[in-house]
Amino acid sequence: MKLGINSAILEHYDFEEMIKFASLQGFECVEVACWPVGKAERRYAGVSHIDVSNLDDRKVNEIHDICKKYNIEISALAFYPNTLDSDLEARENNISHLKKVIDAAALLDVNLVTTFIGRMQEKTIEENIIEFSNVWPSIIQYAKQRDVRIAIENCPMLFSQDEWPGGKNIFTSPAIWRELFKIIPDENFGINYDPSHFVWQQMDYIKPIYEFKDRIFHIHFKDIKLSKDALDDYGVLAYPLSYMTPKLPGLGDVDWGKYVSALTDIGYKGYACIEVEDKAFESSNHDIDNSVILSYRYLRQFVI
Repeated sequence: MKLGINSAILEHYDFEEMIKFASLQGFECVEVACWPVGKAERRYAGVSHIDVSNLDDRKVNEIHDICKKYNIEISALAFYPNTLDSDLEARENNISHLKKVIDAAALLDVNLVTTFIGRMQEKTIEENIIEFSNVWPSIIQYAKQRDVRIAIENCPMLFSQDEWPGGKNIFTSPAIWRELFKIIPDENFGINYDPSHFVWQQMDYIKPIYEFKDRIFHIHFKDIKLSKDALDDYGVLAYPLSYMTPKLPGLGDVDWGKYVSALTDIGYKGYACIEVEDKAFESSNHDIDNSVILSYRYLRQFVI
């Protein structure tokens, strides 16, 4: 495995500064945030370390030179929107930008994009699966024609009041994964596997690794701390942030030894990127940098 960092937490750096910082810590790769410039729609979104809308040959060469200079690979280009948004104009804008990210991944020879499926929040899972079958085959085909793989993160995007009801991503469970992979069996359609989202849903985050081993294209290292007292008080139907907290790896409930052990069992040798979303380390840019350093030091004991 190659240990990396998702660049969204490092928005206070430009691209070269971010790559240099990652290299100095010892990271081998970076999952680069590629949101539309200046359009932050939620926390940890809106970061654009590569402006895919204005990517030309000169910029491609510059990016390659910077990565070579600091001995860093780009694991994937990252854009996590709602591509099934009930607002059709917003949906089209999201899909349009996602295709630009796919084009950029091809131009940069990265050939992997990490993203969400999305969800129509007020529709049932069944209705969303039907909509997925209408919307996503053409997106996967678009990527396939450019030799780009798509890895979907298993984040429900259901944390707080603004994402209620239903959340903004249906790619949340093995049961749903099976249905979506039946609809799109293409080999370039897979998973960006994050154990933390299974923890707060009280699901087994190890077992699916074995079943879906051929679909795991990218790994996220993020932790979650579940409060049993808060869960007893609020219940599972509350906003999830009422009873759980995103934490740095090692400060939550994921058993990282078991998780990485399972990944080695299946022979995973791809990219594994830390995703930092711990509010306890966000009072300053210095604290943010330290959160990345701490996460690296902790996980390096498992990924060498």
